[in-house]
Amino acid sequence: MDAFNEDAGPELTLVVADDQVATRVGIASAVEPFGFRVVAEASTAAEAVQQCRDHRPDVCLLGTRLSGNALSAAQLIKESLPDTKIVMLTSSERSDEMFGALRAGADGYLSMTTSAARLPHAIRGVAKGEAALPRDLTIHLVREFRERGHPRRVELSAGHDVELTAREFEVLECLRKRERTAEVAAHLGITEITVRRHVSSLVRKLGAPDRRGMLEMLDRCGDANGSGIAVS
Repeated sequence: MDAFNEDAGPELTLVVADDQVATRVGIASAVEPFGFRVVAEASTAAEAVQQCRDHRPDVCLLGTRLSGNALSAAQLIKESLPDTKIVMLTSSERSDEMFGALRAGADGYLSMTTSAARLPHAIRGVAKGEAALPRDLTIHLVREFRERGHPRRVELSAGHDVELTAREFEVLECLRKRERTAEVAAHLGITEITVRRHVSSLVRKLGAPDRRGMLEMLDRCGDANGSGIAVS
């Protein structure tokens, strides 16, 4: 192991959980010279939870592809050890996955391709209470925060309107343009599964029998209003 870097700061303990041995070894090699001590490794979500409970590390790195559901592991670790910081490592960098990780209790969400030079500093920043997020996804977090408090109301007929979340309204606007599920996902930077979940919610809220029936109903409302459905 390389000599300790005196400028790194106090030693921090680390649990590294990923299903690939090479990834765990690479992470350890990248961070140990900078004041981190890897106290345990794990290859599954269940092992990660147990190792954290046994060693109570300062930081736990969780690969999102861990078998057994990495997000559930993050939630269990945070519930058991609220002082342990959790950083999710991903190979996909999807905004919906990032939101899921943060909701589960993660303190950071980093790409597997984060450079060996940056990784130790990003982890130490999280240990100090800083956020560690991919720059490309930060705008999605800002947008989600801004829009969460701004629901939209869609008027279907006189005296009958429906309140939608900002994201549901975005999905609805894409659907009205007859975008396919994959196109909506690409447009909004979310997964197709997330799109389908929003579509199901829209169908239920608007009282339609299915997706096609919902769009036909909105088309009729638009015709009645002359220039599209009324939105407030």
